Amino acid sequence: MSSSGRPGSCGSRNGEDAVRVGAVDCGTNSIRLLIADVDPGTGVLTDLRRRMEIVRLGYGVDRTGVIDPDAMARTLRVAAEYARECRELGATSVRFVATSASRDARNAAEFISGVQSAFDEHWGGRVAPEVVSGEEEAALSFAGATGGLVAKGILGPYLVVDLGGGSTEFVRGTDSVESARSVDIGCVRLTERHLMSDPPTDDEMAAARADVDAAIDLAAEQVDFSGIQALVGLAGSVTTITAYVLGLMAYDPEAIHLARTSVPDVLAAADELLHMTRADRATLPFMHPGRVDVIGAGALVWGRIVERVAAEAGITEVVTSEHDILDGIALSQVP
Repeated sequence: MSSSGRPGSCGSRNGEDAVRVGAVDCGTNSIRLLIADVDPGTGVLTDLRRRMEIVRLGYGVDRTGVIDPDAMARTLRVAAEYARECRELGATSVRFVATSASRDARNAAEFISGVQSAFDEHWGGRVAPEVVSGEEEAALSFAGATGGLVAKGILGPYLVVDLGGGSTEFVRGTDSVESARSVDIGCVRLTERHLMSDPPTDDEMAAARADVDAAIDLAAEQVDFSGIQALVGLAGSVTTITAYVLGLMAYDPEAIHLARTSVPDVLAAADELLHMTRADRATLPFMHPGRVDVIGAGALVWGRIVERVAAEAGITEVVTSEHDILDGIALSQVP
């Protein structure tokens, strides 16, 4: 839930009417912060701060049904840091969205209470975390991802795919969402469920592929893949695979954002990352340490999706966006 109860200053970069907002996306693997000025007239975002921490909130949730105490403590520590940053930079509104792990966990109420306390103490205003549905998560991702596509000559209809730690959202639309489906496949969930060996065995990969293909079938029942003009991939697994395709010597969001990579190159990169040992993945210069153990599963999921969509829609390239649900959360706070 957004809050406007705390006094603060609006940003000046977008003019006197800009609204300074804080957006938090808390997923299965990471928790991310965006503080930005939003121009109410144009919807243009001017970033003041973006931050991401791997906290693995969803560790073990698929198996136990509860958030692990250590994972919760890690996440709440970072939430307190984000609250302080929102205060220091003068955010007048904050919206905190929690996704897959918090939907699935029986002790989600404890987590929500902890976040409320962190923002009460360190931001000075009331922020109630929203455990959003998969459908709303999809809509926020679509809004964040598609804002700048037309200006770059990337035209719809779009299929936006947000590949998370515990769930993946499929969203089709052009100017707005036409259809959407969230399915329970993600890099953390698939790693814990199937890909436990290092590197994964053939049997583990076959079982994971079966899960992924079944989930894609579910998504395709509601979201038509045919006739799309652009497949747009979001989130850390997709951006990391794109960094691998581009041969980056460091993680570079500007190089990754709206990069267009060929379907064969994406499929080859996904296959290579899946078969690597964790030690080999850790040597890649763009690889975040918190993704080393789960990027194989993320690569498997993304490879199966790209292959399926290419077959049904005839696309020859994939678009990667660094703008995603976090941007959508920020935009949602300004009418």
